[in-house]
Amino acid sequence: MELKTYRGHIRNWEKLCRELGIDTSLSREEREKAILCRGYEKWGTSLPDHLYGMFAFAIQDGDKTVCVRDHFGTKPFYYYLTDDGRLLYGTMIRDIMSQDGFVKQLNEKMLQIYLSLTYVAGEETFFTGVKKLMPGCILEFEKGKISITRYWRPEFHPDDERTLEQWADEIHTTLLDIMKEVKTHDETAESFLSGGVDSSYVLAVSDAKRADSCGYDEERFDESRIAAKTAELLNIEHSVAKVTPKQFFDIVPYVMFNMEQPLGDASAIVFTIGCNATAEHTKLCYSGEGADEFFGGYNMYRNAERYGDELKNFYVGNTNIMKEDEKKKLLLHYDPSVLPIDLVKYIYDETEGLDPLTKMSDVDIQIWLEGDIYLNVDKMSTAAGLEIRMPLTDRRIFDIASRMPSRFKVNEEQNKVAFRTAAAKVLPEEIAFRKKLGFIVPVRIWLADENYNADVRRLFSSDIAGKFFDKDQLDAIYREYTGGNSDLWRKVWTVYTFLVWYEEYFVKR
Repeated sequence: MELKTYRGHIRNWEKLCRELGIDTSLSREEREKAILCRGYEKWGTSLPDHLYGMFAFAIQDGDKTVCVRDHFGTKPFYYYLTDDGRLLYGTMIRDIMSQDGFVKQLNEKMLQIYLSLTYVAGEETFFTGVKKLMPGCILEFEKGKISITRYWRPEFHPDDERTLEQWADEIHTTLLDIMKEVKTHDETAESFLSGGVDSSYVLAVSDAKRADSCGYDEERFDESRIAAKTAELLNIEHSVAKVTPKQFFDIVPYVMFNMEQPLGDASAIVFTIGCNATAEHTKLCYSGEGADEFFGGYNMYRNAERYGDELKNFYVGNTNIMKEDEKKKLLLHYDPSVLPIDLVKYIYDETEGLDPLTKMSDVDIQIWLEGDIYLNVDKMSTAAGLEIRMPLTDRRIFDIASRMPSRFKVNEEQNKVAFRTAAAKVLPEEIAFRKKLGFIVPVRIWLADENYNADVRRLFSSDIAGKFFDKDQLDAIYREYTGGNSDLWRKVWTVYTFLVWYEEYFVKR
């Protein structure tokens, strides 16, 4: 038996080392390899049930290849079956592309999904035949056959017997326990800090001595000023990477290449700049992803009850920027059978009988987190040589959320109610209960500025655009946007990022 590939961080390594008879003085690389190999020998495909943390790995067990992805999909894993029946796999798509037997071909139908969601959702990718092993899944390959088993999925069992304070206490004590595992005593970590409660809470309970933010000259978009106040309050050194529009647009090709899939989330560009700046002075950083989806953090969740049973007909996750009639006009090769809603039907089947907020959260946990948030964190931190650990993305944290009734997540005045109550144990109320803004970017302004958007104009009028889009329709959207309808910026940006990605992978290479 041999560990063939692995990326991740196992949090409960000390307990596992004791249980499996592994020397705790081994290097991290050696001990985690030993945990996976001995753990597989002991527990077989039940191994992931014993692991806390982030992981994607493959083990060769005789003639059988076993591939595993963690519960939430924080680390990616891809696979591809060659024409002669061999399995290619890796934690990067480029790992697969470099192997004999790979044939590069565009999976164009994903463009329809992408134009709605702004990210690549579900099993398929933009490369024909390259598939994602989905979160909580194990792939076994033997004698030319692939079988995939889902070993974990989010389940929700509301407990109505507890008070708000009891929920907040459990969140806080659990997070404190997790923070003991997030790094070893000989590692030094910094922490990303926005103006929001998630990153502020993680920073407040961590041992980080420095916090890292991004900022802009455009004051109404700039959360770094609020972050600076939080850092000052916690007596933490604070650095800000100031993002200029030129820097933002110049780095887009780098981002799309390293992302390996197009991603229309403009905050990913800023996050990349933040990763690169932070990597200049540390190799390890905390980040606060996961709490919004687990505990009801998005403002749209406050509409859940109003949506009711209609959710299953339209809610496909956090983003849905282009409807079918728009795509039908814009795309040259529109396929009416490719619908984003089909990607989430199984989730609505799994949540039948549960309340609307739980259904929305589950869609975002299974689709949005994997396809956008965790993809961005993994790809761009890896490209920068920075390791990011996310204490709030943990089964023990999710377990609390899965038992918490929705009234403790969202009410008429506030979102993430219990989580904020927990955070208020270590943060002032004005920070813990500050209204969520999101990781906002001034791109809606920058895209319309001819000082910076030359590459957008170039690609929109290019032969590349002509392969996929009705250029008159594309031009009409762009002219309406630059003419003053700034609400169209997401559509413009999503098309642009696809074109940049396509040029990187199918024109330049």
